[in-house]
Amino acid sequence: AYPKNTVHMGIWTCFLLLALAEIGLSLNNGLARTPPMGWLDWERFRCDTNCKTFPNHCIDEKLFLTQGAALVKLGLRDLGYVHVNIDDCWSEMERDSEGRLQADHQRFPHGIKYLADEMHKMGLKIGIYGDYGTKTCGGYPGSLGHLQTDAQTFADWGIDMLKMDGCNVDVKLMNTGYPNMTLALNKTGRPIVFSCSWPDYERIAKIPVNYTRVAKYCNLWRNFDDIGDSWDSVASIIQYYGDNQDKFQPVAGPGNWNDPDMIIVGDYGLSVDQAKAQFAIWAMFAAPLLLSVDLTNIAEEDLKIINNTEIIAVNQDKLGVMGRRVLVDGDVQVFSRPLEGNTYAVAFLYLGNGGGPVDTCATLKQMNVSANTVTARDLYERKDLGSFTDKVCVTVDPTSVVILKLNPIK
Repeated sequence: AYPKNTVHMGIWTCFLLLALAEIGLSLNNGLARTPPMGWLDWERFRCDTNCKTFPNHCIDEKLFLTQGAALVKLGLRDLGYVHVNIDDCWSEMERDSEGRLQADHQRFPHGIKYLADEMHKMGLKIGIYGDYGTKTCGGYPGSLGHLQTDAQTFADWGIDMLKMDGCNVDVKLMNTGYPNMTLALNKTGRPIVFSCSWPDYERIAKIPVNYTRVAKYCNLWRNFDDIGDSWDSVASIIQYYGDNQDKFQPVAGPGNWNDPDMIIVGDYGLSVDQAKAQFAIWAMFAAPLLLSVDLTNIAEEDLKIINNTEIIAVNQDKLGVMGRRVLVDGDVQVFSRPLEGNTYAVAFLYLGNGGGPVDTCATLKQMNVSANTVTARDLYERKDLGSFTDKVCVTVDPTSVVILKLNPIK
């Protein structure tokens, strides 16, 4: 028999080892304390690898250097848009002789480390795409069976964010597979923001999603369909997030973000009003703001939307509380989120597309505002609207939004 104190020490040693193992397996990388902002190629440029025919629109080294330079030139980097993220179709179809991923030698002649170094010189960060399966969604090498090798490769290249997709794999493996990639990233010693597609694949497979577990291992995660360049796509995402907010909202916060997908302001499918609506609601959701647009050819009216500092401040609010849909009144939906300093952001979204503008009101109680009277500021118009008692009333154009900041009056 062992002495009593030795047994107790043994038990506590086991608890300590388990706790340390759990810390090592959890993400806990201190990153993404506010939603990441930047640029991602996928929605706008897809998997276009025909650089001979389309040299200005294909997935190659020049595209990312050009878009990164545009972030700087347009002043967007200084507003927080610092991530330049590569999506699918960047690699060779085969790994190198040592089993490592390698960039397509024709389209990325200097390699990914060179691209990362150039981004860092510009004061930007670089992200890359991987897939948990045997192949990526575009048919390029996946990471299944290569998690630690790929994590170390990304770290050696100087990668700052990894988006891991989930094509070509048994979805039931993701519940352990994505945490294993978290462990692999932790082992590299390089801080890398981890973006997961895990819960969306479980949704598609009708597997119940444990969002507490997802948030434990991922900095951000996709929940729903890929965004398309249309208002119908944007509206469907907003509807899904509103309908499922009780699952999403409790786990969101500094270091953990629900990702409704890219910002498509400046592309082809949205009117100016619809672009304003997407940007405002993504800010209300405390969502990543990853632009997918040709920044070298963006219209001034669209640039004005994405560089609105007052709406960016809502998105980046340090409380990190995801906004909630608090009212549905026909085609009008109202969203509210608390901000630092006992203030609030509220957004009135009008999904109707017939006739003219709609006049609508919401009470302060409905918007979870703990005051009887507030002052309001219109964040797109950048003007103060005066004070409101008990309720706030606005006029909203079809498929558009009014986003306000409310300050309670004591």
